Amino acid sequence: MHIPNIFKQQDQKELQGIIAKYPFATLIIQTESGMEVDHLPFFLDSTNGKSVLQGHIAKANPWWKNVTETQTVMLVFHGPNCYISPNHYPTKKENGRAVPTWNYIAVHVSGTLTLRFDDHFKLNMLDNLTQQHEQEQQQPWSIKDAPEQYIQCMLPAIVGLEISITEITGKWKVSQNQPEINKNGVIGGLMKQQTENAVQIATLVKQMCQ
Repeated sequence: MHIPNIFKQQDQKELQGIIAKYPFATLIIQTESGMEVDHLPFFLDSTNGKSVLQGHIAKANPWWKNVTETQTVMLVFHGPNCYISPNHYPTKKENGRAVPTWNYIAVHVSGTLTLRFDDHFKLNMLDNLTQQHEQEQQQPWSIKDAPEQYIQCMLPAIVGLEISITEITGKWKVSQNQPEINKNGVIGGLMKQQTENAVQIATLVKQMCQ
Protein backbone atom coordinates (compact mmCIF):
# COMPACT_ATOMS: atom_id res chain seq x y z
CA MET A 1 0.00 0.00 0.00
CA HIS A 2 1.41 3.37 -1.03
CA ILE A 3 1.35 5.67 2.01
CA PRO A 4 2.57 9.25 1.66
CA ASN A 5 4.04 10.42 4.98
CA ILE A 6 1.18 12.86 5.55
CA PHE A 7 -1.31 9.95 5.59
CA LYS A 8 0.82 7.46 7.54
CA GLN A 9 -0.62 6.15 10.82
CA GLN A 10 1.95 4.66 13.20
CA ASP A 11 0.10 4.78 16.50
CA GLN A 12 -0.33 1.11 17.46
CA LYS A 13 -3.32 1.89 19.66
CA GLU A 14 -5.10 3.55 16.74
CA LEU A 15 -4.21 0.70 14.37
CA GLN A 16 -5.43 -1.96 16.76
CA GLY A 17 -8.53 0.10 17.45
CA ILE A 18 -9.54 -0.17 13.78
CA ILE A 19 -8.97 -3.93 13.85
CA ALA A 20 -11.21 -4.22 16.91
CA LYS A 21 -13.93 -1.91 15.58
CA TYR A 22 -13.93 -3.25 12.01
CA PRO A 23 -12.95 -6.91 12.46
CA PHE A 24 -14.32 -8.21 9.15
CA ALA A 25 -11.13 -8.50 7.10
CA THR A 26 -10.03 -9.42 3.60
CA LEU A 27 -7.55 -12.31 3.90
CA ILE A 28 -5.08 -12.70 1.03
CA ILE A 29 -2.94 -15.82 0.65
CA GLN A 30 -0.60 -17.04 -2.08
CA THR A 31 -1.02 -20.84 -2.01
CA GLU A 32 0.50 -23.58 -4.14
CA SER A 33 -2.62 -23.49 -6.33
CA GLY A 34 -2.64 -19.71 -6.76
CA MET A 35 -3.92 -16.58 -5.04
CA GLU A 36 -6.75 -17.04 -2.55
CA VAL A 37 -8.91 -14.24 -1.13
CA ASP A 38 -11.46 -14.69 1.65
CA HIS A 39 -13.56 -12.40 3.84
CA LEU A 40 -13.61 -13.34 7.50
CA PRO A 41 -14.05 -11.86 11.00
CA PHE A 42 -10.99 -11.94 13.25
CA PHE A 43 -10.34 -11.46 16.95
CA LEU A 44 -7.19 -9.60 18.03
CA ASP A 45 -5.58 -11.32 21.02
CA SER A 46 -2.71 -9.55 22.80
CA THR A 47 -2.95 -11.33 26.15
CA ASN A 48 0.25 -13.43 25.97
CA GLY A 49 2.78 -10.72 25.21
CA LYS A 50 2.38 -10.97 21.45
CA SER A 51 -0.37 -9.95 19.06
CA VAL A 52 -2.17 -12.66 17.12
CA LEU A 53 -5.36 -12.75 15.08
CA GLN A 54 -7.76 -15.65 15.54
CA GLY A 55 -10.45 -16.80 13.14
CA HIS A 56 -11.72 -19.81 11.24
CA ILE A 57 -12.89 -21.06 7.86
CA ALA A 58 -15.20 -23.87 6.85
CA LYS A 59 -13.33 -27.14 6.45
CA ALA A 60 -15.16 -27.49 3.13
CA ASN A 61 -13.16 -24.48 1.88
CA PRO A 62 -10.31 -26.24 0.03
CA TRP A 63 -7.55 -23.61 0.20
CA TRP A 64 -6.34 -24.67 3.63
CA LYS A 65 -5.08 -27.94 2.10
CA ASN A 66 -2.63 -25.95 -0.04
CA VAL A 67 -1.20 -23.83 2.78
CA THR A 68 2.39 -24.44 3.76
CA GLU A 69 3.55 -24.41 7.39
CA THR A 70 3.91 -20.85 8.75
CA GLN A 71 2.42 -19.40 5.55
CA THR A 72 2.83 -15.63 5.07
CA VAL A 73 -0.51 -13.86 4.68
CA MET A 74 -1.91 -10.35 4.34
CA LEU A 75 -5.11 -9.00 5.89
CA VAL A 76 -6.86 -5.75 5.02
CA PHE A 77 -9.15 -4.11 7.59
CA HIS A 78 -11.37 -1.40 6.17
CA GLY A 79 -12.36 1.55 8.37
CA PRO A 80 -14.84 4.31 7.48
CA ASN A 81 -14.65 5.82 4.00
CA CYS A 82 -16.59 8.25 1.81
CA TYR A 83 -16.55 10.33 -1.36
CA ILE A 84 -15.27 13.90 -1.12
CA SER A 85 -16.82 16.34 -3.59
CA PRO A 86 -14.87 19.39 -4.83
CA ASN A 87 -17.94 21.37 -3.77
CA HIS A 88 -16.82 20.94 -0.17
CA TYR A 89 -13.74 23.11 -0.85
CA PRO A 90 -14.23 26.89 -0.48
CA THR A 91 -11.04 27.42 -2.52
CA LYS A 92 -12.84 25.94 -5.53
CA LYS A 93 -14.83 29.18 -5.79
CA GLU A 94 -11.60 31.16 -5.97
CA ASN A 95 -9.71 29.33 -8.70
CA GLY A 96 -11.66 26.21 -9.72
CA ARG A 97 -8.66 24.04 -8.92
CA ALA A 98 -10.31 21.08 -7.24
CA VAL A 99 -11.03 17.46 -8.13
CA PRO A 100 -13.00 14.70 -6.42
CA THR A 101 -11.25 12.30 -4.07
CA TRP A 102 -11.99 9.63 -1.49
CA ASN A 103 -11.22 9.76 2.22
CA TYR A 104 -10.67 6.47 3.98
CA ILE A 105 -9.03 4.47 6.75
CA ALA A 106 -7.24 1.20 5.97
CA VAL A 107 -5.04 -1.11 8.04
CA HIS A 108 -2.85 -3.80 6.48
CA VAL A 109 -1.57 -6.66 8.62
CA SER A 110 1.22 -9.03 7.58
CA GLY A 111 1.76 -12.22 9.51
CA THR A 112 2.40 -15.94 9.53
CA LEU A 113 -0.55 -18.30 9.44
CA THR A 114 -0.83 -21.48 11.46
CA LEU A 115 -3.75 -23.87 10.94
CA ARG A 116 -5.26 -25.05 14.20
CA PHE A 117 -7.29 -28.25 14.43
CA ASP A 118 -7.39 -28.72 18.21
CA ASP A 119 -10.80 -28.28 19.83
CA HIS A 120 -9.39 -26.24 22.71
CA PHE A 121 -8.17 -23.51 20.35
CA LYS A 122 -11.33 -23.56 18.27
CA LEU A 123 -13.61 -23.29 21.29
CA ASN A 124 -11.58 -20.44 22.79
CA MET A 125 -11.47 -18.61 19.45
CA LEU A 126 -15.24 -18.96 18.94
CA ASP A 127 -15.88 -17.78 22.48
CA ASN A 128 -13.68 -14.70 21.92
CA LEU A 129 -15.41 -13.83 18.65
CA THR A 130 -18.84 -14.35 20.16
CA GLN A 131 -18.16 -12.20 23.22
CA GLN A 132 -16.76 -9.43 21.03
CA HIS A 133 -19.84 -9.24 18.83
CA GLU A 134 -22.54 -10.05 21.38
CA GLN A 135 -21.50 -7.50 24.01
CA GLU A 136 -23.93 -4.83 22.78
CA GLN A 137 -26.92 -7.17 22.58
CA GLN A 138 -29.60 -6.80 25.25
CA GLN A 139 -29.23 -10.48 26.07
CA PRO A 140 -25.76 -11.52 24.84
CA TRP A 141 -25.65 -15.03 23.41
CA SER A 142 -22.92 -17.31 24.75
CA ILE A 143 -21.49 -20.40 23.16
CA LYS A 144 -22.49 -22.13 26.39
CA ASP A 145 -26.15 -21.40 25.54
CA ALA A 146 -26.04 -24.11 22.85
CA PRO A 147 -26.07 -27.80 23.79
CA GLU A 148 -22.52 -29.01 24.37
CA GLN A 149 -23.03 -32.06 22.14
CA TYR A 150 -24.23 -29.79 19.31
CA ILE A 151 -21.12 -27.60 19.56
CA GLN A 152 -18.84 -30.64 19.67
CA CYS A 153 -20.44 -31.92 16.48
CA MET A 154 -19.89 -28.55 14.77
CA LEU A 155 -16.19 -28.19 15.64
CA PRO A 156 -14.88 -30.71 13.07
CA ALA A 157 -16.54 -28.64 10.34
CA ILE A 158 -14.14 -25.70 10.81
CA VAL A 159 -10.39 -25.09 10.63
CA GLY A 160 -8.93 -22.66 13.14
CA LEU A 161 -6.69 -19.85 11.91
CA GLU A 162 -4.00 -18.24 14.05
CA ILE A 163 -1.97 -15.40 12.54
CA SER A 164 1.12 -14.12 14.34
CA ILE A 165 1.43 -10.45 13.40
CA THR A 166 4.76 -9.34 11.99
CA GLU A 167 3.81 -5.88 10.73
CA ILE A 168 0.87 -3.45 10.87
CA THR A 169 0.63 -0.46 8.56
CA GLY A 170 -2.12 2.13 8.46
CA LYS A 171 -3.31 4.84 6.12
CA TRP A 172 -5.49 7.67 7.45
CA LYS A 173 -6.40 9.70 4.33
CA VAL A 174 -8.66 12.34 5.85
CA SER A 175 -7.90 15.64 4.09
CA GLN A 176 -4.58 16.30 5.88
CA ASN A 177 -3.21 17.69 2.61
CA GLN A 178 -5.88 20.42 2.40
CA PRO A 179 -5.68 23.94 3.80
CA GLU A 180 -7.65 24.68 6.96
CA ILE A 181 -10.49 26.36 5.07
CA ASN A 182 -11.05 23.26 2.94
CA LYS A 183 -10.87 20.92 5.94
CA ASN A 184 -13.64 22.93 7.57
CA GLY A 185 -15.59 22.78 4.31
CA VAL A 186 -15.25 18.99 4.23
CA ILE A 187 -16.42 18.72 7.83
CA GLY A 188 -19.49 20.85 7.16
CA GLY A 189 -20.36 19.09 3.90
CA LEU A 190 -20.04 15.60 5.34
CA MET A 191 -21.97 16.38 8.52
CA LYS A 192 -24.91 17.53 6.38
CA GLN A 193 -25.04 14.10 4.71
CA GLN A 194 -25.75 12.41 8.05
CA THR A 195 -24.61 8.98 6.86
CA GLU A 196 -22.52 6.92 9.29
CA ASN A 197 -19.41 6.89 7.12
CA ALA A 198 -19.65 10.62 6.32
CA VAL A 199 -20.04 11.58 9.98
CA GLN A 200 -17.13 9.34 11.03
CA ILE A 201 -14.84 10.78 8.37
CA ALA A 202 -15.91 14.33 9.29
CA THR A 203 -15.02 13.59 12.91
CA LEU A 204 -11.58 12.34 11.88
CA VAL A 205 -10.96 15.41 9.71
CA LYS A 206 -11.93 17.57 12.69
CA GLN A 207 -9.44 15.73 14.89
CA MET A 208 -6.72 16.44 12.35
CA CYS A 209 -7.56 20.14 12.54
CA GLN A 210 -6.90 20.28 16.27
